Formats: sequence, structure tokens, C-alpha cells
Amino acid sequence: MMSAIGQRSAASGPQLFSAPANEPMWAGFSGDDLELIARHATPRTFAKGSVVISEGDEALALYVIVSGRVKVYTTTQDGKEIILRLHGPGEYFGELTLLDGATRSASVNAIEPCKLLVLPKSKFVECSANHPQLYLKLLKDLSSRVRQLTDELKQVASMDVYQRVTKLLLDLAVREQDRLVVTQRLTQQELANRICASREMVSRVLQGLVTGGYITLDRKQIVINKKLPEKW
Repeated sequence: MMSAIGQRSAASGPQLFSAPANEPMWAGFSGDDLELIARHATPRTFAKGSVVISEGDEALALYVIVSGRVKVYTTTQDGKEIILRLHGPGEYFGELTLLDGATRSASVNAIEPCKLLVLPKSKFVECSANHPQLYLKLLKDLSSRVRQLTDELKQVASMDVYQRVTKLLLDLAVREQDRLVVTQRLTQQELANRICASREMVSRVLQGLVTGGYITLDRKQIVINKKLPEKW
């Protein structure tokens, strides 16, 4: 079933970008919820490499990803980039500061050409007041993200670089027939930024896994050929 965002009638304006109905975000919203977002949001496109949000900016909108991918990241005082999350179609970002009124706590960059639905803060407040299920859905998802970040921090503190790399690969992998595949196109630097490690260390771990026949690397994906060793 195509989501309501891709099914606006001619009476409500031009058709917006279609979005997959089986994505996690859409699963929690009814067709009416999606139509509500689409009715008040503005479609925008961002070229690869574009800055969508800068850390410290005023919170002006909620962003829903229709196609493409973005990275959410922060920068340390010494200029090191730490990737907090990657978001793809059917996900959203920018809700945290709309809820607490603070400035943006992280930056967002388009790592692929993106099509987004931008819901202005005023419309977000109006929609949330009139449709509390939308607000409750965002709070539930936000709680889940906080728990996930807490778990990740615990793991970073207790794991070495090898363990962090293999855990990230397994977390990102999806099953395709009899194998696990990481379909997200991530550079070694992006992997390193996700786990707070150097690119050189990540490269060394990946090359060791390739040499051992555990994974296969190409430009589009990482294939996990067999169970990864617990330690290296």
C-alpha cells in the first residue's frame, strides 16, 4: 500500500514524493496522519553534500525523508566529526528541539541527493495540538532513540575497535537469502565516525576480515560471508 504522502488528490495540490509504507516511521502513523503531514509540509530537494541543519541553529521545522540519506553528526572542539545517526527514507529528524525549544544539538548533512518534506514549527505545534497521536508517536520514538544512544555509549566504553566495527556491521546488516548484507553505502571514514575510532584502525579491521574471508567489500555493499569472530 502506498503511503498517503504519495496519494494526495488533485484537490489538495500536486502529488508529493511517494514514500514506502513499510518503513518504520510510516508503520506508526495512520493514512490520516500522513495526509496531515503532507498537507502542511513543503517538499524540498537537497543535493549531495548539502547542509540541511547546522548545530546551534534555531529550530524551525521537522524534516521527513522521502528519498535519499542524511547523516546526523556533531563536531568536537578539536574538529573531529562524530556521526550520531544515519537516516533514510521513511524516517525523520529535527523533532528534538521542536519539543524542548532549544537550538539544534547536531548538524545534518545530505550524503545522497535527498527529497524531504519540511513541516514548519508553527504547523508542527498546530498539528500536535489537534492530533495528539502524532505528538505521542514522536515522544515514543524519541524515547527509543535515547535508549539506543545510551546502549551505544555503554558499548563504546566497554568494547575495543574490532568489537565496535563488527557490532556496527551486524547492526546495519539485513538478511538476503543465506547471507547478511550491509546495503548502506558507508565510507571507512563514516564507519570510523560512527564508532569513535580512527579511519586507519577501521581500515585495518576491515582488511583483516577480508583476508580471513569473513566479509567481501565492494563499492555498493559489504557482504558478511560467515560468522564474525568475537575477538581478533
